[in-house]
Amino acid sequence: MTKRALITGITGQDGSYLAELLLNKGYKVYGLRRRTSTPIMENIEHIKNEIEFIEGDLMDQGSLSHAVNVSQPDEVYNLAAQSFVGTSWDQPSLTGQLTGIGVTNMLEAVRLNKPDAKFYQASSSEMFGKVVETPQKETTPFYPRSPYGVAKVYGHWITVNYRESYNMFACSGILFNHESPRRGVEFVTRKVTDAVAKIKLGLQTELRMGNLDAKRDWGFAGDYVKAMWLMLQQDKPDDFVISTGETHTVQELVEIAFSYVGLNWQDYVVIDPKFVRPAEVDLLLGDCSKAKEKLGWKREVGFEQMIRMMVDHDLERLQKQAQAELV
Repeated sequence: MTKRALITGITGQDGSYLAELLLNKGYKVYGLRRRTSTPIMENIEHIKNEIEFIEGDLMDQGSLSHAVNVSQPDEVYNLAAQSFVGTSWDQPSLTGQLTGIGVTNMLEAVRLNKPDAKFYQASSSEMFGKVVETPQKETTPFYPRSPYGVAKVYGHWITVNYRESYNMFACSGILFNHESPRRGVEFVTRKVTDAVAKIKLGLQTELRMGNLDAKRDWGFAGDYVKAMWLMLQQDKPDDFVISTGETHTVQELVEIAFSYVGLNWQDYVVIDPKFVRPAEVDLLLGDCSKAKEKLGWKREVGFEQMIRMMVDHDLERLQKQAQAELV
């Protein structure tokens, strides 16, 4: 029997890597896609013909029930959300609806239409926010510091409630920052590597940044989606922190990216108060020992390797664009 999976947020960074992983494992993959006039398919362009898309929206309960009925999934991965912390300050209500209530809508669709499906919720290290202990693990209390973090806490706890109230196989992956060449340019890692490539190619003269001292636990998205899959292969549902156990400052990220192309970051980086958040999360560092022990999960791509991979991707992309414009 071919396993069937339904992925929300399939066109995003995590959704695209997860879809690749599941297709390679022989799954029939369904992707929930919001109807837009110009669908953004860049991350899944190479596999889009292998995916069956179903139109739906996290705010439309009927469309989610339809998606579950059509796909009849063995596994549901809820990755869709308003996923940018900065935007959550500008659009707090929308973030609460999509990133919080949207989880309830998806859980309800599964409960009513395919209650035996295994459910994965994309939780976030941003739930820890103003951390009360370091490193953070599954039992660390949450103290979110943004509307995004607050919405993710709601999504996390409603998943726990459905698991305990309805005996559903529902679990959350508390993923720390994970990046890749498929990351949106509004995220700090990709903002840096995109700017470094443009500066190297003479297309940009400076990079404006906020707090260079903020520390994050950064891993590679391709490694982290393996942990999502592993969680749904267990006998019992549980929640897991997925992280590297290492912390790096934003300044380290900047230094590695610029030095990789032979430039001194201090010649190009400008500190701009506009990019400092109203309430900053200063230090996130995850303890993933439970995932290592129970899931047998481990990361394969290191921090510096990942940053170089992203810079290479942005250089190649910009060079291709320049060549296309000459034709």
